[in-house]
Amino acid sequence: MDHKIGIIICDRYRGCGGGKCFRSARERAGAFSIYPAEDRLEIVGYSSCGGCPGGNVEAVPAEMIRNGAEAIHLATGLVVGYPPCPRIRYFKEFIESRHGVPVVIGTHPIPLHYLETHIRLKSWVKTGIGDLAAKLIEEDRETMKRYE
Repeated sequence: MDHKIGIIICDRYRGCGGGKCFRSARERAGAFSIYPAEDRLEIVGYSSCGGCPGGNVEAVPAEMIRNGAEAIHLATGLVVGYPPCPRIRYFKEFIESRHGVPVVIGTHPIPLHYLETHIRLKSWVKTGIGDLAAKLIEEDRETMKRYE
């Protein structure tokens, strides 16, 4: 089976080449673990949110869908940035409502040092992101070390 997805990253990381996202897609790690290893995974779009308050979130999903995207991933950088994206829940709800495609929180596994810092800061509790990103937060610690 084929799965076509789009990835929206945080604009703070707009210069990111996507290495961890593309690696984790190949390895089916992090949020990409929802796709069976034997299935083909194609990334049909990769863009930033456009910066706060997320100007690209309105139009970019439509372009990704025209390119065949069946799901949109909001990249791990939106979860692990300092501070985490305060609009991630709204982005998810907006894209799903407006464009009718599922939105997955995360791409690559959380690098372990980010996890440890956010736990100390209680960032995800304060922002409510912890429940959205639970699958990423519960990832195997050895996997997280490999994504440092």
